[in-house]
Amino acid sequence: MIRYLGPAALTAASLVLLLATDGLPDGSTASAAERGAVAAPGRAASAQAAAPAPVVLRATVLADRPAPRPQTARRLFTGSGFDACTAPPLETMTAWKQSSPYGAVGLYVSGSQRGCSQPRLTADWVRQVVAMGWQLMPTHVGRQAPCSTLRNKPNRIDPATAVQQGQAEAAEAAAALRSLGLGPGSPVYLDIESYPRGDQTCAQSVVDFTVGWTQQLHLEGFRSGFYSSADSGISDLAAAARAGSAPLPDAVWYARWDGRADTTGAGSLDPGQWANHQRIHQYQGNVQETWGGATLGIDRNQVDGPVAS
Repeated sequence: MIRYLGPAALTAASLVLLLATDGLPDGSTASAAERGAVAAPGRAASAQAAAPAPVVLRATVLADRPAPRPQTARRLFTGSGFDACTAPPLETMTAWKQSSPYGAVGLYVSGSQRGCSQPRLTADWVRQVVAMGWQLMPTHVGRQAPCSTLRNKPNRIDPATAVQQGQAEAAEAAAALRSLGLGPGSPVYLDIESYPRGDQTCAQSVVDFTVGWTQQLHLEGFRSGFYSSADSGISDLAAAARAGSAPLPDAVWYARWDGRADTTGAGSLDPGQWANHQRIHQYQGNVQETWGGATLGIDRNQVDGPVAS
C-alpha cells in the first residue's frame, strides 16, 4: 500500500518499506471472444489459461505533497463510446454524431508509445467535436509494466523509480490536456497494456507508477484514470485498493472483450470499488463500423464515468 505521512514521520531515507497483508485476487480466465481477438493498437486484451499464485504487495510510505489544486465538478457520461487509434476526420465525427449510437470518443492525447500519429488532433479539432456534442476520454500511452511482453512498446517502468516516472508522465499528460484546451477536472486515462501476472516486482511497480501518476495529476488540477486488462492491471489495482494504497485513480477503464455492454467489473473489481460512476468497459475490439457513409476501425466501450470538460 502507499500511505502519505507528514515530514516529521519520515526517516532520512524518506522511504519506509512495509509488508502488506493483502495479496492479489485470483485472476479470471479470458472469454472466448477475448482469446480469439487480435489486440487493437494500444489496446491489448489479456488471455491467461490459469491464474498464477497471488503475490504480496509491499507498502511504500511517501511524504505528504502540497494540497491538490481545486478541481471542477465531474463531467459524467453514461452510454456508448468508442476509441480509435487516430483522431478521425471532422467529417466522420459529424456523420457518426448524426447517425451512430455513440456519444463518447477515446483519444490518445499523449505518451511516447502511442500506436498511431495524431495529425488531426489539435485544440481546434477538440473544439469542433465538443461543439458537435461529443464527450471525450483522453488517454496517455507511456511506459509499460516491467514484465510486459509487447515488442512495439519497449519503454518499461523502472521498479526503483516507478513513482517518480509516474509523476513525470502525469505532468506530460497534463501539458497535453492544456494544449488541447481541455479544462481543469478533466480525466486522462493511463494506458497500461496487458502483462503477465504472478510477478510481485512487476505488479508493485505498476501500482507505484499509478500512485505517482495520480498524485501528480491531482496537483496539476486534473483527474486520474487508469486503463488496463481486467486480468492484469485492473486486478492488481483492485488488490492495491484493498491494501490501502493511495492516492488511486478516480476512474478505471477495463478491457474484457466479452461482448457485454456493461460496467459490472468483469469479476476483477469488488462491487464497491470505483462504483460511483467511475467505470468504463472496453467490451469488443478491432471492429469495423460504418455510420453515415463513414467507416472506422474501433474498439467498443460502455461508459459510466468521467469525461473531459
